[in-house]
Amino acid sequence: MKITYSTISKTGKRPNNEDAFRVIDMPKKNRWMGIVCDGMGGHNFGEVASETVVSKISEFWTRNRAIPDSEEKVIKACKKASVAIDEKSFELNHCQMGTTMVMASIEGNKVTIAHIGDSRCYLIRPGYYDYNNVENTDTDHVLYQTNDHVSHDYEWELVTKCFFSYHPEKAEPEIVQFEIQSGDRLLLCSDGVYKCIDSKVLKARIMDAKVPDDMLQAIESGYERYGQDNYTAIMAIINE
Repeated sequence: MKITYSTISKTGKRPNNEDAFRVIDMPKKNRWMGIVCDGMGGHNFGEVASETVVSKISEFWTRNRAIPDSEEKVIKACKKASVAIDEKSFELNHCQMGTTMVMASIEGNKVTIAHIGDSRCYLIRPGYYDYNNVENTDTDHVLYQTNDHVSHDYEWELVTKCFFSYHPEKAEPEIVQFEIQSGDRLLLCSDGVYKCIDSKVLKARIMDAKVPDDMLQAIESGYERYGQDNYTAIMAIINE
């Protein structure tokens, strides 16, 4: 498989960018990995937390590229990232910090997707497009609340799973695996992306994209109208 991809990461209307991302592209080994982390607002050093997890998981993936992708491999990488968060917190006078994470690793014709928190992965397959049946691999680890009731409004959020200092029990990844085909589109993004674009519009734009840059231009346009947060995305298209 040949993978073409583009990336975007912007501060947006926030004072600084607490998102981080990385792409590991190894075409000669038929391997590819992308990861996006979103530092948690309301806590200090969100940008440190996100970069720490991105770096540690990317480092683990590079050093262990000979090991086939599996749930066990993802869990080991996440445990090392959780330890790294604790170590960084200790260095910063035991500060509380955290981040969400979403990653996708392609090995041959198989993709392994993992997420912790509310960063998302969308896997769209041309020819099977149906708004009620789109392969959105994510179920957000978030509770939304307005006043005294839980809802799906974005006004107030409680992230139930994340990388957070001294709380390794929260860093439990949800993992899925799929066989990929030529033409499949993969979008990894922080919540700043999908909160500024209607979900049906977002999925339609993924389908319409001729090249990855087309999708990222649609994200920028949506953010200019409705965005409030940092926004980061990796858009990949699978080719023969």
